Amino acid sequence: MRSSKTFGVQFIIRRNKLKNGLVPIYARITVDSERVEVSMKKRIKIANWNESGGRAKGTAMAVKELNHYLEQFRSGITNSYQQMQIEKKLITAEALKNMALGLDEDGHTITQLVDYHNTNFKNVLSDGTLKNYYTTKKYLLRYLKKRYGKSDMYLSELTYKFITEFELYLRAYQPTDHQKPLSNNGVMKHLERLRKLIRLAVRLEWMVKDPFERYQLKFNKVERGFLDQDELIRLQDKKFEIARLDWVRDLFVFSCYTGLAYIDVMKLTPENLSKGVDGKLWIMTTRQKTQQKVSVPILPKAMEIISKYKEHPRAEINGTLFPVISNQKLNSYLKEIADLCRIRKNLTFHLARHTFATTVTLSNGVPIESVSKMLGHTKITTTQIYAKVVEHKVSEDMGLLQEKLANSRGISKG
Repeated sequence: MRSSKTFGVQFIIRRNKLKNGLVPIYARITVDSERVEVSMKKRIKIANWNESGGRAKGTAMAVKELNHYLEQFRSGITNSYQQMQIEKKLITAEALKNMALGLDEDGHTITQLVDYHNTNFKNVLSDGTLKNYYTTKKYLLRYLKKRYGKSDMYLSELTYKFITEFELYLRAYQPTDHQKPLSNNGVMKHLERLRKLIRLAVRLEWMVKDPFERYQLKFNKVERGFLDQDELIRLQDKKFEIARLDWVRDLFVFSCYTGLAYIDVMKLTPENLSKGVDGKLWIMTTRQKTQQKVSVPILPKAMEIISKYKEHPRAEINGTLFPVISNQKLNSYLKEIADLCRIRKNLTFHLARHTFATTVTLSNGVPIESVSKMLGHTKITTTQIYAKVVEHKVSEDMGLLQEKLANSRGISKG
């Protein structure tokens, strides 16, 4: 860690806080370009203050006692600075102030914050979301070890600079296993989770200041992939001789006609099938990610798949509609299915949800408000992303139509 920092303690008065002829005295702590001020809980007449010397003027006993008090505080700050250097802590003006005031004795750390969050929100967040927070924690601890040579850090030590340098670390990180380096949006996701944790710490009064206050997350726009009508029909009509591929294809197609996410499909039970307002069977469940209630009329293809697995032994044992499979295995098998169906898109289970929103519903005239409700979105603006995709597809189709009409006119003239 770089130890050559600009460090200083200066005592000043606040003339704009004059009260009963006296002004308050503050200590200004500076580390590099960052500075904080601490009230000394002392007041003095302006005429009795030595501005350039940063001390009280005179030889009276009260003046000597005040100057001694100020120098003791300066000495405490200096000792804290030296101790932080020895312990290789990240030295900031805020951290120095907290250490000098004894706030670090009961201070909270990054790992304590993440663990508090994951313990207290485990019944609110999905398993996948919690796993992501643990992954962010893993990257944070790797960064602390590499950058500062320690395994944890006080929240009071976190600064804007810490965040920007953590971002650079994530962008440069090279995995040693089969994983790919983090994309821009992958980096932003980790920082987004860290920001949520920091805001929780501020609400809990574990932190005084939010270091994300001036930081902006910058996500790249990503096109939502989906299967078009031809690809969907090709996939659902494909005959598979391998049972596991047939099973995974059925789960995927079921999601294409219901819009349910992987975790919500896996947790479906016969109790989730109820008669809707039209007297027909609907799926009525709660989306795990957002805890939003979801009601979806069961389309014929989805009903066909439900019936197929009605007496499946693995489903009966678990009490679920379908035999359970891990998301990792499911997505792995979908890659095989894509090859066999000549689908060149990156086939993941979440693509089925996108297909429901675009190809199955919006493209067939289902109002966006209804689609949003069936998808369990908390904001209709989230659903509007799919509407834009549909508009883009309409534009492409009309462009092709115009070309055909133009060619047709050209042929007839010839």
